Amino acid sequence: MQLKIMPKKKHFSAGRVPLILFLCQMISALDVPLDLVQPPTITQQSPKDYIIDPRENIVIQCEAKGKPPPSFSWTRNGTHFDIDKDPLVTMKPGSGTLVINIMSEGKAETYEGVYQCTARNERGAAISNNIVVRPSRSPLWTKERLESIILHNGQSLVLPCRPPIGLPPAIIFWMDNSFQRLPQSERVSQGLNGDLYFSNVLPEDTREDYICYARFNHTQTIQQKQPISLKVISVDELNDTIAANLSDTEFYGAKPGKERPPTFLTPQGTESRKEELRGNVLSLECIAEGLPTPIIYWIKEDGTLPVNRTFYQNFKKTLQITQVSEADSGNYQCIAKNTLGAVHHTISVTVKAAPYWISAPQNLVLSPGENGTLICRANGNPKPRIGWLTNGVPVEIAPDDPSRKIDGDTIIFSNVQERSSAVYQCNASNEYGYLLANAFVNVLAEPPRILTSANILYQVIANRPALLDCAFFGSPLPTIEWFKGTKGSALHEDIYVLHDNGTLEIPVAQKDSTGTYTCVARNKLGMAKNEVHLEIKDPTRIIKQPEYAVVQRGSKVSFECKVKHDDTLIPTIMWLKDNGELPNDERFSVDKDHLVVTDVSDDDGGMYTCAANTTLDSVSASAVLRVVDVPNPPFDLELTNQLDKGVQLSWTPGDDNNSPITKFIIEYEDAMHEAGIWHHQTEVSGTQTTAQLTLSPYVNYSFRVMAENSIGRSVPSEASEQYLTKAAEPDQNPTAVEGLGTEPDNLVITWKPLNGFESNGPGLQYKVSWRQKDGDDEWTSVVVANVSKYIVSGTPTFVPYLIKVQALNDVGFAPEPAAVMGHSGEDLPMVAPGNVRVNVVNSTLAEVHWDPVPLKSVRGHLQGYRIYYWKAQSSSKRNRRHIEKKILTFQGNKTHGMLPGLQPYSHYVLNVRVVNGKGEGPASTDRGFHTPEGVPSAPSSLKIVNPTLDSLTLEWDPPSHPNGVLTEYTLRYQPINSTHELGPLVDLKIPANKTRWTLNHLNFSTRYKFYFYAQTSVGSGSQITEEAITTVDEGKLAGILPPDVGAGKVRAVNPRISNLTAAAAETYANISWEYEGPEHVKFYVEYGVAGSKEEWRKEIVNDSRSFFGLKGLMPGTAYKVRVGAEGDSGFVSSEDVFETGPAMASRQVDIATQGWFIGLMCAVALLILILLIVCFIRRNKGGKYPVKEKEDAHADPEIQPMKEDDGTFGEYSDAEDHKPLKKGSRTPSDRTVKKEDSDDSLVDYGEGVNGQFNEDGSFIGQYSGKKEKEPAEGNESSEAPSPVNAMNSFV
Repeated sequence: MQLKIMPKKKHFSAGRVPLILFLCQMISALDVPLDLVQPPTITQQSPKDYIIDPRENIVIQCEAKGKPPPSFSWTRNGTHFDIDKDPLVTMKPGSGTLVINIMSEGKAETYEGVYQCTARNERGAAISNNIVVRPSRSPLWTKERLESIILHNGQSLVLPCRPPIGLPPAIIFWMDNSFQRLPQSERVSQGLNGDLYFSNVLPEDTREDYICYARFNHTQTIQQKQPISLKVISVDELNDTIAANLSDTEFYGAKPGKERPPTFLTPQGTESRKEELRGNVLSLECIAEGLPTPIIYWIKEDGTLPVNRTFYQNFKKTLQITQVSEADSGNYQCIAKNTLGAVHHTISVTVKAAPYWISAPQNLVLSPGENGTLICRANGNPKPRIGWLTNGVPVEIAPDDPSRKIDGDTIIFSNVQERSSAVYQCNASNEYGYLLANAFVNVLAEPPRILTSANILYQVIANRPALLDCAFFGSPLPTIEWFKGTKGSALHEDIYVLHDNGTLEIPVAQKDSTGTYTCVARNKLGMAKNEVHLEIKDPTRIIKQPEYAVVQRGSKVSFECKVKHDDTLIPTIMWLKDNGELPNDERFSVDKDHLVVTDVSDDDGGMYTCAANTTLDSVSASAVLRVVDVPNPPFDLELTNQLDKGVQLSWTPGDDNNSPITKFIIEYEDAMHEAGIWHHQTEVSGTQTTAQLTLSPYVNYSFRVMAENSIGRSVPSEASEQYLTKAAEPDQNPTAVEGLGTEPDNLVITWKPLNGFESNGPGLQYKVSWRQKDGDDEWTSVVVANVSKYIVSGTPTFVPYLIKVQALNDVGFAPEPAAVMGHSGEDLPMVAPGNVRVNVVNSTLAEVHWDPVPLKSVRGHLQGYRIYYWKAQSSSKRNRRHIEKKILTFQGNKTHGMLPGLQPYSHYVLNVRVVNGKGEGPASTDRGFHTPEGVPSAPSSLKIVNPTLDSLTLEWDPPSHPNGVLTEYTLRYQPINSTHELGPLVDLKIPANKTRWTLNHLNFSTRYKFYFYAQTSVGSGSQITEEAITTVDEGKLAGILPPDVGAGKVRAVNPRISNLTAAAAETYANISWEYEGPEHVKFYVEYGVAGSKEEWRKEIVNDSRSFFGLKGLMPGTAYKVRVGAEGDSGFVSSEDVFETGPAMASRQVDIATQGWFIGLMCAVALLILILLIVCFIRRNKGGKYPVKEKEDAHADPEIQPMKEDDGTFGEYSDAEDHKPLKKGSRTPSDRTVKKEDSDDSLVDYGEGVNGQFNEDGSFIGQYSGKKEKEPAEGNESSEAPSPVNAMNSFV
């Protein structure tokens, strides 16, 4: 079935109210096409109350349409206005608008009156409203003499304005002579009538230029009243002024200037009435006087004030209700209240209404013989009267029309004919105004026509309503049908909605709604149709919305906004801040999906909106940016409740910068003792703004406050005023009191003095007291200045003393201090330990025992015992080098200790000394002992030189520590194949006097690994290892092929190179590989430094052999290598990495082997020898070597005493640690550091670093030592110095 327009049947739902309103506007009237005959219609006219500017021409508008075009005429004050007789009046062509030229001549007042326009053609006449034309007026104030006003402080006052009556009414405001608005408040305000009200006057109200201004906006002029002078004086001043100026002064205000309850200045009394018209703004005013200033409250009796339409102005003295209606009528009460009472005033409000439309008449198009009605319904208060006119003439006196019947507010037409065409006017009026509406009746016989353009394309977003227009006209009124598609499928009512104006509505458009729609209009005179097209687009969506952000000031923030849209629509992305444009600032940058704000400031906080707009839809998403930072510093610091030892500090918090303050930190400065240094005082919670502070005496305090939030801490506030507390006696004594003697006959008393803050007053001193602990002596006291040390002289050696140090100042003494114990000075011990015995445990460890010394002979704090031990040397070596003495200290009253790390097969000498805080006592008698033979250290070096095809030569240096008599060397070696597997091990014994050995009958191009160690009668020492490769001579082996690795095997179908092996020496490497594949393949070798980006170096392999020698390599360098095949069958092996051996000394050109250098060095050596002989002769003439004398006289005078401050022992050290080399000292002859064998570690004998032993006689002390400086004795090997080294030693 087809869907037809049924005027009484509409498919609306409550959810489409906005759409209904839109459609109501669209179908409110049926427009007649302008090419058809129709009565006139007024389209534009001037307002009913038309106030003109008398300085400009008068333009009274009247525009109308009709067919044929209408003619115009005017009436003025009810009579015909003949514009042809007035040369100043013209009518615009094709229009009814009047232009009255008063700028050249004439006055506006001449044309003041009531005008009405009539537009007429053959079908009827339409009339305009009555247009009341009045020129605007801005009269001056009448001249008046204004007396100066003198008031007592606190009295009320009303300064009258009484502006002249203008048209329109003036806008009133008060200013001074400088055109500055006078400040207004709850106490001083302007009323609705323009008067200035003072609830009570204050002395600051005194001025001579209270001026009321009236601004007339229409003429853009301002009129000024004469200035009013006001003086506010006290009671005494008032009496004097009355006597002097009684004759010419007026006094306002009957009440004295004292506190009083409120009374109303306006309105007067307790009740008043107010009338307002519907739709206007209701303004109610109450202004009261009183002291203190009253506060105004508003209520509505028997009702509540409308929430969204109620506003307060003028400090709540004015109540305004917008869009007032009859429901707002009632009693309103204002209440003025202060501390002394309250007063009430009731305003009875009545809302009247000028006429307003309920249903205005609409144009009516009928075909001959049809029926119709015109309805004119209006309301108002009082109820308006309804009057009808025909073509501008009251219907009662208009020509009779048999098809017309009037029934109150309705005209009924039946069986109309063409002569029934006319324009009807409906007039609804009451005492507050009128309404006039024109509606024509046009009798036409017209077939349907569709006014909407053909083939319009509508684009609609999916799931939204689609409205397809089909504006039409016809008489009689056509019926409308809609079809979809070319086949004419009818549309069903349950899916679609058709409106009276022909519009087809698809409530929820879907993708399948796309297509062509046909609108068909029919009446009895014919048919018309039109096609439109509909496309459904995907909605624009924000798939990634910006998110709420909290950032710190100065940082960067980014908002993301990703939009998905229909492919055929191009969206425009716009970012807004607080619903406005982004600031014009380079810190804001926008790319495709992001808004980035750098260096964020406080002003950047707010709501950021991403708006995506297409031609069909728009979507937006918002996020809030909160800018935070450390708080601003507090300010307005104030000190109150100042006491001797306390004060209250208050402050005003700074801005928290959007992050709540969690705490306040208070600091103080002592300007008297530590100016510029701030100390922590206390902390309080972030909700407090005051703190009670506890203070110390005699401090010149200043305070500052810092605020802290989750972001961080503010900068400090400005410092408070200074506050000096009173002096008091000290409340504490010095700390760290000690008594230690620095000499055998003194006692040095030291303490940590009080600082200025702790002194509590001026004149800080100390009372120092002491006495012997074990005697009956009285306390000896002395008062000293503000120092930290006092020395008591003439004390016996190492006697305990009781000591006290008490603080005092000009006010008094500190509390009595507690006594501490100290000792007078120590002296060196007098007795050496006796009965020293040595028990050799093994070749590296010996145990020493001794008898303790008497405690009285210690003459100080017993620190422990110290053992000096050294290796005994021959007299020849002793002359050349000082003896290295090692020291071990054992804490406490021990009688034994262990000596670890001894050299095997050596002779040692030791002595023992007692130690106190002053130093060491005399040494015990020297005791010597021998360590047994041990295993040797590893050979000092091992080198492989002169590699050949089948031999390798080994060179080595003997062990640096033979630790006995070497009996032989053991050499073990084994080959290593290409897969790094070890071959059979060969043992070889070599005599002990050899340092070179050659191995023959080795395999060519083979890597060997060597293990080499020395032996004594005790056993084998540590081994040293080395690897070397026999060489390949390519010249000799050019015609010799290695064994065929593939013999007897089926070769692989796919050729490949495998088992790539590199055997490297110092500057060359032998590369070998295995090949499976076709014969007669040419190979190449590529190599380069491993890890570098340099290109591969390529070497071509002669013939098809599977080995190649690389020469000219750098020693000690890692190389990468690979093998490939030439030709079309090219393939490459996997990479291998090898490292060449280190550079060999024998391969280097040593300058020491050059003839010229040897000759030069011999000459130098001869010169040095002569110098040494001269030095030796001079030394013998000068007596003993000084250091040797000291050593013989007193053990080792270079040993440093123990530390006095902490009582710890020196570490295991050499007495010559900090001395320069003496003459005759030499470095090893070959200037190389030889490998040392590992001595026994302290960890093997003690606990951790301290190396302590248990009570069973094991080591309990600490030890340290230096490496041997002299050559090894006994069976230790040594090398003769070279000339170069001899020269270096001498220098």
